[in-house]
Amino acid sequence: MDKNLMMPKRSRIDVKGSFANGPLQARPLVALLDGRDCSIEMPILKDVATVAFCDAQSTSEIHEKVLNEAVGALMWHTIILTKEDLEKFKALRIIVRIGSGTDNIDVKAAGELGIAVCNVPGYGVEEVADTTMCLILNLYRRTYWLANMVREGKKFTGPEQVREAAHGCARIRGDTLGLVGLGRIGSAVALRAKAFGFNVIFYDPYLPDGIDKSLGLTRVYTLQDLLFQSDCVSLHCTLNEHNHHLINEFTIKQMRPGAFLVNTARGGLVDDETLALALKQGRIRAAALDVHENEPYNVFQGALKDAPNLICTPHAAFFSDASATELREMAATEIRRAIVGNIPEVLRNCVNKEYFMRTPPTAAAGGVAAAVYPEGLNGGYYTGALHHRAHSTTPHDGPHSTTNLGGSSSSALAPPPPAGANNSVAAAAAAVAAAAAAAAALLPSPVPPNAALPTVPHLSPQVGGMPLGIVSSQSHLSAPDPNNHLSSSIKSEVKVESTETP
Repeated sequence: MDKNLMMPKRSRIDVKGSFANGPLQARPLVALLDGRDCSIEMPILKDVATVAFCDAQSTSEIHEKVLNEAVGALMWHTIILTKEDLEKFKALRIIVRIGSGTDNIDVKAAGELGIAVCNVPGYGVEEVADTTMCLILNLYRRTYWLANMVREGKKFTGPEQVREAAHGCARIRGDTLGLVGLGRIGSAVALRAKAFGFNVIFYDPYLPDGIDKSLGLTRVYTLQDLLFQSDCVSLHCTLNEHNHHLINEFTIKQMRPGAFLVNTARGGLVDDETLALALKQGRIRAAALDVHENEPYNVFQGALKDAPNLICTPHAAFFSDASATELREMAATEIRRAIVGNIPEVLRNCVNKEYFMRTPPTAAAGGVAAAVYPEGLNGGYYTGALHHRAHSTTPHDGPHSTTNLGGSSSSALAPPPPAGANNSVAAAAAAVAAAAAAAAALLPSPVPPNAALPTVPHLSPQVGGMPLGIVSSQSHLSAPDPNNHLSSSIKSEVKVESTETP
């Protein structure tokens, strides 16, 4: 009998519980939800996590072990995570979308459940911009249709046949290209289009003034103005509840008759039925779509199946060998940052960070911040060499004095043990209160008008073995530090001492 079959099952770890700020006994589980290939992610994550793949199209196909134990998830665009889906995950802390769009994730629900959602907005900018220009050039020069005619055996024996086959070809120079959205990709398209002779205008209500000046573009302030002025409209905005079916019956009527339409952003921005009717009527001369509302796109089904003058590609504008590798490396690295660091501080591209950045309560005496979440919920699993000093924002490196009343040495600067983290707020408040009482006892009261004040000894109350960084302004090693966690009474007295002592 196989010895592996006789091995006892490994006990399951409650990864949702409270963790100390150090390594777990077992590595956390990270799952690729809708794919199989982990060859690029594995080298990045293998020393800090166990990586598994699910190859699922919905959460009903995901194994129970992943639903119960996965703390991180990687996902493409082929699976949708609603609030009900997210609630099935018992230990999930972070989702990284392998791509830029997050419209297939309920980001709000994820934030409310304590799950950080990240994307990879910097990948494939050049590839999508190049593909957009490729599609625009195909629409203007009809290269795609002419090539298909040659492939099908059509013979061009004279200029009449060429004129008939190439009917609809247009000159680029002097035409106006309208960009809806001027983010990374929109800006890259604008720079490329200018080289071909386009007059480039854009509409983006979220950008500050002056962007048009820096790029040499023309800005319009309503979508209606952009549609009315453009010979070709290209979409480069995200999809949300406000712009679903941005291109619809009403907006198509605002476009110039015979205009071109290109969409390499999100399929839900375009109403397929309205677009099909506009192509058949000739109101839109030709269109090119790399993204579709229902994917994978089926040319034999849907409203666009009989639409003329239409180019459809399979959501591949982002792809090149270089960009695909870069995309997956960046996504895996974001997961790694979450595992070894603190959420959300270490995350580069968290789209729901506001759910983790609430203002913490403070202790009235010393202004020591209390943790918003329980220890471990919003902290790192592995800290490695990165130890974070808690409670004090005062720099402890020389030349500041670290002497305290108890005569402890500078070794007190070592990071506090995790076991004391749960009562850190109470300990900090008590320590600062004690410091205030000690300072008040050392200073004579009342102070004669012209009398010299006595020197206040160095005070270093400790919380969990770490000094709060309180130093005397009379120290020959240190100037007054406004960042010290002193009570208001101590600060006022130290200020008087520093200004009146000769």
